[in-house]
Amino acid sequence: MKRFLVRVLVLWPLVLGLAASAYGAGDDILGAWKNEDGRAQIEIYHCDGKYCGKLSWLGRPVYPPDDPQGMAGQPRVDRENPDPKLKGRPLLGLKIMQGFSYSGGTSWEHGEIYDPDSGKTYSCRMTLATPVKLKIRGYLGLTLFGRTTTWTRP
Repeated sequence: MKRFLVRVLVLWPLVLGLAASAYGAGDDILGAWKNEDGRAQIEIYHCDGKYCGKLSWLGRPVYPPDDPQGMAGQPRVDRENPDPKLKGRPLLGLKIMQGFSYSGGTSWEHGEIYDPDSGKTYSCRMTLATPVKLKIRGYLGLTLFGRTTTWTRP
């Protein structure tokens, strides 16, 4: 019995440490990420027990003077959205990622990503390639039918 107690006392901190590091690894994606072309920054955060992301910065927050839809100088909105009720919502602060679950290692899956440039929503998974590079894979149906982009820490 004494041996058992000694083993428990010695191993318990190790077990707790492993559990804590596994939980912490899931949060490695939290914070700000700049998209591949540098036109936007996305803030990844906790929401409803999952991981979500919103547009927190735009390189061009207003429409240019030559805007073909006559919105020159106005803040950018979600005008490509297929739902007419959503076309007027501001892009800044817009939730574009939702539903991601940490699946272990360097992967987050079962999420969705919205592309405000096209108004389309895709299934998505993320892989942390390095502490400063996040691979985003948006796809339709199978991951084979998709595109990967790399975001970086600002």
